[in-house]
Amino acid sequence: MRLLFLAVLRAHTGNAVTAERIRDHLEAAGHRCFLRDASDFESPADVSDLLSAQPFEAALALHLYRGGRLLQGHGIPFGVIFGGTDVNEDTGQEEKKEVMGKVLEEARFAVTFTDSMKGMVLKQWPHAQGKIYVQSQGIATIPNAAFDWNSFLQRAEIYQSADQLHVFLLVCGLRRVKDPLYLVDAFSEWHQEEPSVYMVIVGPEVDPVFSREVRARVQRALGVRLLGEMPQGDLHAALKSCSALVNSSLSEGMSAAILEAMDLGVPVLARNIPGNAAVVTQEVTGLVFADPQLINIKICEASQFCYHRKPWKSCLGLALEPVSLWRGSVDQKAQFASSSTQLSAEEAGSHTKLVLNTVDPWFSSIIRSRNMLVIQSTCPSKRISP
Repeated sequence: MRLLFLAVLRAHTGNAVTAERIRDHLEAAGHRCFLRDASDFESPADVSDLLSAQPFEAALALHLYRGGRLLQGHGIPFGVIFGGTDVNEDTGQEEKKEVMGKVLEEARFAVTFTDSMKGMVLKQWPHAQGKIYVQSQGIATIPNAAFDWNSFLQRAEIYQSADQLHVFLLVCGLRRVKDPLYLVDAFSEWHQEEPSVYMVIVGPEVDPVFSREVRARVQRALGVRLLGEMPQGDLHAALKSCSALVNSSLSEGMSAAILEAMDLGVPVLARNIPGNAAVVTQEVTGLVFADPQLINIKICEASQFCYHRKPWKSCLGLALEPVSLWRGSVDQKAQFASSSTQLSAEEAGSHTKLVLNTVDPWFSSIIRSRNMLVIQSTCPSKRISP
């Protein structure tokens, strides 16, 4: 089948990576998929010329508004894939919402990446109940074997020994919905306490005006660096070498960077938004944060998590999230909260599913300075490779 696939293809962005991956899977299934940049078309009339020139049998669009609206009225059967901002942002604008509703009426099917996103769609357009399907993204990472982490650090103007560093990567295109400035102050303050800590923002300048704002802010922030876009293989290799991935987006459909970090066995520290909460399993595949006042605590927890790469419980008594992290009984919780002694998982009750790891000495000193209760076992203190 000859398929026309429309998506916004800004280089090195999550949408472009997702669209290319979907195209590759469709072609592997035996279809001929022609991926075109939706930004090249102003209106459905522009797409009409393309459809007249080439005998497409069906069409697909990533993003209901940016891509889907261009497929209206041509008589060609088409499906749509929700991107994230179409549901999280564009539904707040009545004109766009009306257009997207009409796209859904005409589409043969629609795909969301998560159940939570499907629920959000149905709240806006309940008439689409029968045509929305949930299909999570597949992910594949291929780190560049020739990538040099030390060269990356020098490019970021980080000149300390790599063995002593704790580098957190924030991977995003520079636009307001990604909110990369949200974590700048927290990391800058942490860097001033612990000079080995850095946050490096990696991604293309999607919004030129906002990009200038980000550059100016980063230049004034100690311990924060800004790099441009990177080839995907190099980015995967950098992720594999860093301490953890952070995500501070105001909204996400399903973050490709988070999925790639998980595939590489890299811990994730993500803002608590529906798109992130749908893929991050608390304390298993990463951590979510919601309160800016607790961000430093969350960062510390992510640092412990990155040393052990497994489920863990490090502290109690400092409210970490509205979502309860405790799985034991009330009595067991009180026992943990009032005790500073070492307890084994068996003593705590196996059904609590605790894995208590030795805290790295560097991290342990950070936690003690913040008056956080730490419960340790006798696991060897070293970083465990994924």
